[in-house]
Order: sequence, then C-alpha cells, then structure tokens
Amino acid sequence: MNIETERKFLVKDDVYKSLAVKRFNIKQGYIAHDSGNTVRVRIRDDKGFLTIKGPSMDGISRMEWEREIPLQDAAELFELCHGGRIDKTRHIVPADNSRFFEVDEFHGDNDGLIMAEIELADKDEAFEKPEWLGEEVTGDKRYYNSYLTRIPFKNW
Repeated sequence: MNIETERKFLVKDDVYKSLAVKRFNIKQGYIAHDSGNTVRVRIRDDKGFLTIKGPSMDGISRMEWEREIPLQDAAELFELCHGGRIDKTRHIVPADNSRFFEVDEFHGDNDGLIMAEIELADKDEAFEKPEWLGEEVTGDKRYYNSYLTRIPFKNW
C-alpha cells in the first residue's frame, strides 16, 4: 500500500499545454465512494486500472492501492460504476528535476474545469509554483473526481 500526498490547484490559463511532455485520455468511474473510501476503475488510453483509496488523513495524504488490469476487465467494471463518468485529458508537465504536475482538462459534464496536482514526499515539501497555477483547492471535496461524478462542474 502506498501513501499518496498531493496538492491540487485550479489552472489560470492554457500555458501548461505548450509545456506538456505527455498526454493521456482518461475515462473513469467509481464502483464505490463512501466514508472517504473510493474504488475506482480507469481506462487511460489503452490500459485499464483498478484503484482503491482510503479516507484523507490530513486533507492532503491518503492510502492508495492501484493495479493495472486487462482493458476488457476495466470496460466491464464500468457497468458497476455509480453516478456519472469522468472524461478528461491529462497533461504531464515537468515541475522540476524529479516531479511533474498532472494537469487534468475535464470534458463532458465537467467541461471548463482544469486542475493541476503535484505529488509530494510529504505535506510540507516545498515546490516552485508556476504562473499558470491558480487557487489551491487541496482538501476541497468539490474537486474530488468522485464528487464530480455525482455533482458535475456544470451544475455548480
């Protein structure tokens, strides 16, 4: 089991697109999301993944377990998902020598929402914030993907 420590930010403009070194198309849904625990199925381009996350420990960190699964299994597991689906393009943008921002440009019911997250070794780790990074939304549940499947951005 891994502990994921990340901070999330809104994105002010599209400068990140010219800085991206990779892009992925992601579709995901939630088999379960209650009491802070989530079970997610994801298709990223042509690969399937199953992820289980625990509740947030401090608004920034949470336990995470993820495994690649066959694409066909992921497609079938979508039938068990509750609520809507997330459809987004993920842009991988270098932050420094060892870290990256994952910038998610949402589509469909969450069109217009663009968020960046950075994974850190611990919650107090410093990092340089680029100009295109906007307001921090770490810990704001409205910006959790599992929340966006139930109450999409278009309904805010």
